[in-house]
Amino acid sequence: MANRKKNILFVCATGIATSTVATEKTLEYLKDKGISVTYTQTNVASLPEVANPATVDLIVATTQVPFDLDIPVVHALSLITGIGADQTLEQIYDYVK
Repeated sequence: MANRKKNILFVCATGIATSTVATEKTLEYLKDKGISVTYTQTNVASLPEVANPATVDLIVATTQVPFDLDIPVVHALSLITGIGADQTLEQIYDYVK
């Protein structure tokens, strides 16, 4: 049986702006590493309803996550600022490889 693709949930305040930038940078980085994932984007307020540990492997957030979730969270504001972005991408890679 094949392993299912890892599913990343990208989160920002609105679910539109910075999460889109983080998504694009992450997917490009993972593609270069030969990793294919599924993903969705949402706003932080929706996390309690959509962050299901059975279907979401990792949350990549460009904003604070004020919830206790049973899913690892990578804080990814560095993907927007560029400061520390490489380390953030490596951290994401470590979760999904």
